[in-house]
Amino acid sequence: MIGMLTAEGVVLCDDETEADIIIINSCCFINDAKEESINTILEMAEYKKNGKCKALIVTGCLSQRYQDEIKTEIPEVDAILGTNSYDAICDAVRESLDQHFYKNVATLEGLPKLTNKRTVTTGGHFAYLKIAEGCNKNCTYCIIPSIRGRYRSVPMEDLIAQAKELAENGVKELILVAQETTLYGVDIYGEKSLHKLLDELNKIPGLFWIRIMYCYPEEIYEELIDAMIRNKKVCHYLDMPIQHCNDEILRKMARRTNRKELEERIAYLRERIPDITLRTTLICGFPGETEEMHEELMQFINDMEFDRLGAFAYSPEEGTVAAELPDQVDDELKLDWQADVMELQEEVIFDKNETLIGQTYFAFIEGKVADENAYIGRTYRDAPNVDGYIFINTDEELMTGDIVKVQVTGAYEYDLIGEIVK
Repeated sequence: MIGMLTAEGVVLCDDETEADIIIINSCCFINDAKEESINTILEMAEYKKNGKCKALIVTGCLSQRYQDEIKTEIPEVDAILGTNSYDAICDAVRESLDQHFYKNVATLEGLPKLTNKRTVTTGGHFAYLKIAEGCNKNCTYCIIPSIRGRYRSVPMEDLIAQAKELAENGVKELILVAQETTLYGVDIYGEKSLHKLLDELNKIPGLFWIRIMYCYPEEIYEELIDAMIRNKKVCHYLDMPIQHCNDEILRKMARRTNRKELEERIAYLRERIPDITLRTTLICGFPGETEEMHEELMQFINDMEFDRLGAFAYSPEEGTVAAELPDQVDDELKLDWQADVMELQEEVIFDKNETLIGQTYFAFIEGKVADENAYIGRTYRDAPNVDGYIFINTDEELMTGDIVKVQVTGAYEYDLIGEIVK
């Protein structure tokens, strides 16, 4: 959207109090995100009433799902765009500035035609490449299929063109995202094609790392593993959300795996790619979960020794099957279980980090530590904004986006300490 707007001559502003146009890209995946989105819209509506703002536009998931409520309850909103209408952002701006209410909530079919002229807002050295939209899984806790639609892959030629444009503008790390990356291509090519996409992206000059997020464990396939091994730019890193390990909970979630299959998949990935970093996410306090099931999950975490792990307290979402299930877990207990999981994982990752002392890695510089001769870096083992860092002690002058070779000299609970290898 920013790329489209700047191509039309819109000037970006980082201060909402000075902006003529305020665009809110909303989320409603869980209650906390929904509340944050609503509060942000209400806060920005004040600038429409009492400030310089001439146009207030709401896009994304909240406006897809609650378009009528937003128009009725927050009359300051001038335009509403759904999740499949972001290509209409320039029309929304024009109509809003002409004081015409504008709404474009397209059907959740197909994909908008995108420009390759993206504006990278992540600092310049890494960027996300969304390879598909929507999901067909219909997990019982998840609202995504109803606000994002069924699975639609972006044609490979469009992704390659966008990736080349990003690399030519200085992007060195490409992070592949979707609601599920492992099914890429099934709808348009008749087969899983993520491995073919990796082969093509690996050829692009300027790219240093290619990282894969959001892989459903049951969909990880042999050709994908082979592509991760043969393509040197592809990080030996997989984000594989499993949500739980108890078979009964997994069945209630409508997940497609059981504990035995998860254990086998994890063991196989580590056998094929010994230096792989595995990230996962878990839900604590799903309806019907008992203390025994929670203890089973704790033992599973201890046994599997995930390199990276995030845990969330279950959030009942309006319109989902799970929200209507009996035996909803008390909110306080969910948070206690979440804290248990994260406390255990802190011990697991500290032990793993200590084994890395003496190892050498390439690292991206992400910034400088204030008032110290030290920089914040990130190895292939860490995705931006969700994983840890390596703190690098050096007198050298470095810039964000530089790539340096570092040796690990120490470990914290989640982060590493290192020094540059000449």
